[in-house]
Amino acid sequence: MDYIKEKIVILSGGLASRLRPVTEKIPKSLLDISGAPFINRQLKLLREKGFRNVVICAGYLGDMIQNYVKTGEDYGLNVEYSFDGDKLLGTGGALKKALPLLSETFFVLYGDSYLNIDYKIIRDNFNQLNFSGIMTVYKNKDKWDKSNVWFEGNKIVQYDKKYKNESMHYIDYGLGILKKSVFEKYFSDYTHIDLEEVYKTLIKNNELAGFEVFDRFYEIGSREGLNETREYFLKNK
Repeated sequence: MDYIKEKIVILSGGLASRLRPVTEKIPKSLLDISGAPFINRQLKLLREKGFRNVVICAGYLGDMIQNYVKTGEDYGLNVEYSFDGDKLLGTGGALKKALPLLSETFFVLYGDSYLNIDYKIIRDNFNQLNFSGIMTVYKNKDKWDKSNVWFEGNKIVQYDKKYKNESMHYIDYGLGILKKSVFEKYFSDYTHIDLEEVYKTLIKNNELAGFEVFDRFYEIGSREGLNETREYFLKNK
């Protein structure tokens, strides 16, 4: 089998405030999804798709995730951990702190996203392009959340979670590929950064490609998404 040599980072350090009070004593990654913790389902999928090396960026209640997943041996994976520490670093800051553990090019996956797609095609597409990063996008048209991406050709023209542009018909799908050099080049003096700012910086410098996917995403970041994801797994046992 053609294994994926690049590591994949799972961003699991957030407070999951939209799901409170459910997530006050348990991290979002460990929420029960129709009989199994969400991260269990995530890791099984990643193994099936060809990954062997995973880095989990953890923050709030991250020790509970580590105690559950351990080294990843039960999944046929090698799992390493990078912890924010006393202060949350933001999604981009967590990636920067984890850089010593990462491959020169790495995947990044939101910790609340379940994406049943062909990861190798995205990697192969990225390797053919001369970009520093790639964002997967889905033509959402505000259906499952507000569209936040202007995607044209093979490039991301604009990405903004707060301010809508009439040309934004796509949404950030929850998976990207980045080069480590991005952080050394643009964020050497930063500790706290959001991944959104990393992407915006690459867009500004014409370094962020886009890759359109056509299979809808499942997520547990909202109550509606949590319910939909549970229903999905009930139907796909």
